Amino acid sequence: MERTIKILPDVAAIAQQAAGIFVNAAQQAVRERGVFRVALSGGSTPKALHALLVSDAFRPQLPWDKMQIFFGDERHVPPDHPDSNFRMASETLISKSPLKPEQVHRIKAELQDSEQAAKDYEQILRAQFALKPGELPRFDLMLLGMGNEGHTLSLFPGTTALRDNGRLVVRLWVGKLYTERITCTAPVANNSAVVMFMISGADKAPALKAVLEGPYEPEQLPAQLIKPADGKLIFLVDAAAGGMLSQKLAAT
Repeated sequence: MERTIKILPDVAAIAQQAAGIFVNAAQQAVRERGVFRVALSGGSTPKALHALLVSDAFRPQLPWDKMQIFFGDERHVPPDHPDSNFRMASETLISKSPLKPEQVHRIKAELQDSEQAAKDYEQILRAQFALKPGELPRFDLMLLGMGNEGHTLSLFPGTTALRDNGRLVVRLWVGKLYTERITCTAPVANNSAVVMFMISGADKAPALKAVLEGPYEPEQLPAQLIKPADGKLIFLVDAAAGGMLSQKLAAT
């Protein structure tokens, strides 16, 4: 695994770096295989990235007709709900791009049965990646965020989703939020060619230091589960989120 940690001034700088990485991953994937498969994340930090991708600076560089858009996780809400990851991506990226509906693969989280939503999305992944039994999808790029308690995707501390049960997508109950989520599992993330964390805010600083410099305790800090076996792991963090990192690590 190749790990890179970049501490940047602010969210705008994170977005600028992320956009360059996004474009490079897309162009390389299309050169090699004729398709670029990316998993988007929720949260607030990706909005700035999405705005850049559809801007005059980056839009012409992207192979829009060769892109396939997926989602790493989703809240158990309809697609038009304010908390929906799909709605955020739709408003900030998809609707402002030349992407066609058949290029966008969302998690149908409006289903009352969240287990069915998870199984349905697993079938979508199996079909889109033409997976044989036991195979994992390989995203060209997976975008991730991190919560202030160290969760990523919807892999929350102490939840059933942390167990490697052979599933690609699982539903889980997040007691502290009194809600269900649907999420790709850690093995799916770890099979990606590039995994890119975008982390901002001083409230993330203690968890980020623990994830990168503390003991390996993924039950407490699920972001530690993300270790691509044959890929790149990139952390783009703002100065506030990276404020507790040691000087040595901050320089990597």
